[in-house]
Amino acid sequence: MASWAALSPSIVEYFEGEDSYRCGYCKNESGSRSNGMWAHSMTVQDYQDLIDRGWRRSGKYVYKPVMNQTCCPQYTIRCRPLQFQPSKSHKKVLKKMLKFLAKGEISKGNCEDEPMEPTMEETVAGDFALINKLDIQCDLKTLSDDLKESFESEEKKKGKSPKKEESKGLIQSQHIEEKLGSGEPSHTIKMHMAPKPGKGADLSKPPCRKAKEIRKERKRLKLMQQNPAGELEGFQAHGEPPSLFPPKANKSNQPKSLEDLIFESLPENASHKLEVRLVPVSFEDPEFKSSFSQSFSLYVKYQMAIHQDPPDECGKTEAENPPHGPDCGYGSFHQQYWLDGRIIAVGVIDILPYCVSSVYLYYDPDYSFLSLGVYSALREIGFTRQLHQKTSQLSYYYMGFYIHSCPKMKYKGQYRPSDLLCPETYVWVPIEQCLSSLDNSKYCRFNQDPEAVDEGRSKEPDRLQVFHKKAIMPYGIYKKQQKDPREEAAVLQYAGLVGQACSERMLLLRN
Repeated sequence: MASWAALSPSIVEYFEGEDSYRCGYCKNESGSRSNGMWAHSMTVQDYQDLIDRGWRRSGKYVYKPVMNQTCCPQYTIRCRPLQFQPSKSHKKVLKKMLKFLAKGEISKGNCEDEPMEPTMEETVAGDFALINKLDIQCDLKTLSDDLKESFESEEKKKGKSPKKEESKGLIQSQHIEEKLGSGEPSHTIKMHMAPKPGKGADLSKPPCRKAKEIRKERKRLKLMQQNPAGELEGFQAHGEPPSLFPPKANKSNQPKSLEDLIFESLPENASHKLEVRLVPVSFEDPEFKSSFSQSFSLYVKYQMAIHQDPPDECGKTEAENPPHGPDCGYGSFHQQYWLDGRIIAVGVIDILPYCVSSVYLYYDPDYSFLSLGVYSALREIGFTRQLHQKTSQLSYYYMGFYIHSCPKMKYKGQYRPSDLLCPETYVWVPIEQCLSSLDNSKYCRFNQDPEAVDEGRSKEPDRLQVFHKKAIMPYGIYKKQQKDPREEAAVLQYAGLVGQACSERMLLLRN
């Protein structure tokens, strides 16, 4: 099966037309509209290209909102972790966790600017009752045998034998355990405060300083007056008058990096121990298998407490490990948060060629006071930065969908800098340039160039790959065998949504 998996391309079954269903955001009974397909198998490169065209997966179901028709348009959002600086509210969450780990302190009340519902992919719970939160893998033995037979016959015609290649699918059975503390702190940035609106900067006056800095300066002056020789604890005056300006910036007074805040050292007698483990979603992985019962029980508890939604069944998935990718490989993973030897939260993530994509988070409601939705997002941003050190092209953190019309989903825009995907040209636009347009209209084209078009659109539909009756063929040949006009409409709709590149790589299953 391993050699076959190495040859396996993406195989999708497209559901023609558009689905209408109850919206999980505004509760409109039939206002949410999307196109969808079932991914019998999916390579990480194909999924990367699909999410860059506005698609999103929930288990094996891959869907794309009909943006100009759905009641609550869902814009793909990505954060740029390499330039990310935690906000004040983010720092509060990290400090709250450190206090809890160090001393067992439990903060009262919620931190400001926290999401009302701290899940990174709210659509999983809100839009689809059929969704598989634990990444179901359907049984494709018969389909796989048919496709393998087709490949082998093609190779025989060419006089070649199938070669084993590096795995290129959304799956792998390899044990991975990774603590996120190994990443080195990133460079920090000194922040300069601009003058308040309406007030110009007076260059004749010293720059504004914080009250804490002023108090330190006064203390220094007082100590120097008490000790004319200039010998003070911790510094020497060198006979020069004290400066009225803060000393030149050094590492101690620069803002702390995300890694500094996450991995701040704890006392030896800390009250709690937190460990984050990365495990591939595969029952062939011993750690995933051994922790599955505990993880699934946590998931059931979360669903009952937060979403009142019964759980789905769980099956098997796979992953891939190319030579120049991250050490953990690509595919679907669980980041398990172990507190004092038991799992309190699980973040489902996809590691793709250019990003870490956050799929879902479930956690123990008893630990809601730790703001685990925000905390896990910050850990995943830090994890993306860590992966970037080994795999330079992996440099984005995808947070799912940003829904401007839904207040509890706008929190994703607080992870800056971030970009939104233009729903017409599929280019990324900084979120700051999009917000004013979204205030005026739910649906917006963010690309301001009126002449710009979708560069990745389907231009040659006859080159689309079809898998039909154990054979792979271009659509140009397949359509000559079909007489139903609805068949052509469905295939062309699919081609337009996935784009030219994916239509040539993925196999469209037609019965």
